[in-house]
Amino acid sequence: MHKDHTVTVEEAVQVLAMVGDLSMGQPTDQSIRSAALAERLALQDGAAAGACAHVRLVTLLRWSGCTANASGFTDLLGDDVAGRDAMLTQTLPPGTKMTFTSVAPLARIHCEVSGAIAEAMGLPVEVEIGLRRVWEHYDGGGIPERLTDADIPRLVYYVNLASDLEILTRAHGLDEALRMIAGRADRKYPADLVQLQAAHAAQWLEAVEAPPCPTELPVLSERVSLTIVADMIELKLPWLLGYSRRVADLAERAAQLAGLSPSQQQCLGRAALMHGIGRAAVPNAVWQRSGRLTTADWEKVRLVPYWTARAGVQIPSLRAEATLASHIYERLDGSGYHRDLEGDTLTMAQRILAAASAYAALCMPRPWRAACDAEEAGRQLAAGVSAGRFCGSAVNAVVTAAEGKGLQVEEPAAQRRRLLSERETSVLRRLSLGESNKEVARELQISPSTVRTHVESIFRKLGCSTRTAATLKGLTLGLI
Repeated sequence: MHKDHTVTVEEAVQVLAMVGDLSMGQPTDQSIRSAALAERLALQDGAAAGACAHVRLVTLLRWSGCTANASGFTDLLGDDVAGRDAMLTQTLPPGTKMTFTSVAPLARIHCEVSGAIAEAMGLPVEVEIGLRRVWEHYDGGGIPERLTDADIPRLVYYVNLASDLEILTRAHGLDEALRMIAGRADRKYPADLVQLQAAHAAQWLEAVEAPPCPTELPVLSERVSLTIVADMIELKLPWLLGYSRRVADLAERAAQLAGLSPSQQQCLGRAALMHGIGRAAVPNAVWQRSGRLTTADWEKVRLVPYWTARAGVQIPSLRAEATLASHIYERLDGSGYHRDLEGDTLTMAQRILAAASAYAALCMPRPWRAACDAEEAGRQLAAGVSAGRFCGSAVNAVVTAAEGKGLQVEEPAAQRRRLLSERETSVLRRLSLGESNKEVARELQISPSTVRTHVESIFRKLGCSTRTAATLKGLTLGLI
């Protein structure tokens, strides 16, 4: 079976930037606009042209860890998306309980995951360090490490000043934005850079649509798997981890059985890995609701495939995959979303993707229900066919593919060197589901102290200090 899930590093960065913008409640071009401002500030400050590439990448990826701490911000702010938008625009309501103690652990998760993503994509060390320190402040009042100026790369100030200028100008107007930024001179960022940006802010904002210099880094043309995008998105909800990978595998196998061309099979797999882009825009409180969704909830959910489709507009080289991905929730009887299409307009690839995603979801546990076995999942999809929602041929191909019948399966790749022991892998798998040490101990029938020892060993071997970062590395390395 033909499988090429890779995109260029530059394309992956663009997708991750969009997911980050959606997660933070921002327009989908916010990071792109901020990157152009940050580059101009760097150039005006005398940074070498080559350093602009690092500035741009840190700006685009600075929110790549925000899905990983969405649950924490839900607990803190109630709505992780709108709450973080209010945090960025400095419009949080009075009495919001945000302290260093409550936010620092969330920042640590964010920075570790961002750094791990940069490392996985092979980006320059300057970018990785910048991402790991992007929330530190000039005066040592930042998070998570309270580093001071001597340990903070100057590009961090370019990134934060530019981002604050773009966001605060949209929220409050330019004059008020400059006043708010000036109030944090020699606290969040050095005063000389604050003054430098203020002198050119109006001019730069006028030209923000045009990057000031080309981003020339050989690594940007290298290839990286789209699984890194899927994994980053699914860190938002621990019970979702691995879902897009399963849908991609199942859809490709079903497409092969249905006689679709290798290029269609490839597009299906890539679309499956991208389909969750829009999920980042929906607050965790909606996804975690145990009862029936409200009308307002459903309006948010219905926009998920819309935002995924918008990725194809913003990143034209991925338009085919994004368009296909945005049809994942359409149904033959017109009951799907967001286009409310009916049977005659849906291609076989779109029908297979819809069936594969439904089957994979049924076979995975959710907070409100247990996982179905293969027989029950097949039965429920068959009922969907009878009700006119799913295509019978597509469902037959998906169910047959899930059973492993009639497939030409590639030989597995050479066995990956195992970084973790079998027991450590079992522990990491339980941690990835959001379980506590006590819950892991109960499931694996070992003591909590033994679990703690394994966790420490996992962190040491993977170079992490948070469970979320370890989960991401485990997925990236194929350990779980």
